[in-house]
Amino acid sequence: MEEKNGVGLSVASMVLGILSLVFGCCFYYLAFPCSLLGLILAAVSLKGKKGGKGMAIAGLVTSIIGIIPAVIGIALGGAIASELF
Repeated sequence: MEEKNGVGLSVASMVLGILSLVFGCCFYYLAFPCSLLGLILAAVSLKGKKGGKGMAIAGLVTSIIGIIPAVIGIALGGAIASELF
């Protein structure tokens, strides 16, 4: 049973996008790299015109949504650190 090429990239981008959503509120230092990798893998999978297009789109959307709280957390952390030191 052979898998189509690119399905693994799609699944990985979707998993990383979901992880970025989960880690977004508390662990922004983990959410940002997950979001970035999810975006890259989804873009590669979509550009390659291979299988798993729906999962790649889901990974792209969840990564974009997951990067927002990560960026906000980094900005707030930087603002708090600059006030304290």
